[in-house]
Amino acid sequence: MMQAVVLSGVNKPMSVQEVAMPVLEAGEALVRIKAAALNRRDHWIQKGEYAGLTFPIILGSDGAGVVEQVFSPVDQIWLSEHVVINPSLNWGENECFQSSDFSILGLPANGTFAEFVKVKVDSLFTKPPHLSFEEAAAFPLAGLTAFRALFSRANLKKGEKLLVVGVGGGVSSFALLFGKAIGAEVYVTSGSIDKIKFDRTFFTCRRRIYFTRLYKGRVQV
Repeated sequence: MMQAVVLSGVNKPMSVQEVAMPVLEAGEALVRIKAAALNRRDHWIQKGEYAGLTFPIILGSDGAGVVEQVFSPVDQIWLSEHVVINPSLNWGENECFQSSDFSILGLPANGTFAEFVKVKVDSLFTKPPHLSFEEAAAFPLAGLTAFRALFSRANLKKGEKLLVVGVGGGVSSFALLFGKAIGAEVYVTSGSIDKIKFDRTFFTCRRRIYFTRLYKGRVQV
């Protein structure tokens, strides 16, 4: 048995419960979770505003931890490895769009809000040593979403203009960082002046990032 944070229905609070340990199948690994991250997706599921709801469910798409078990002897190289979990399950062969079998960890498969989670070995990536477990658990879902939007779909290049709408959320923050890193000319908008001020403070003036605020349909620079 293990402890997990379980959601039993729409608009119900999540509660810590004892549940059965995951049972591994071919190609899977058991990860002891050291840190997990809460996404807006988890909130939508709790409110019943997400497709394919099923209860009870262990939410959590993002997680980092240590590999405790593997099913196949060929995968024993992963044992005791510090890993980050890719929550995009069965994406498919084409990087530009998901396959019909695509799903996200945490619904319908039980997710990372538990002591242990099982995932396919091909969803494991070695945790960068300079990141803590908490830092490593914070970026997979939002980071992948932003990366695929900018580079797999939009094919963003250095020197091109990028508009990030609603800066301050997870995906938009990664889009801002990725755009800056590649050398794009990045514009951001937000209904919150505090978020604009934070971004201005965070990035030095030598970076080519421009901040705007949308207010009553007008752009204030």
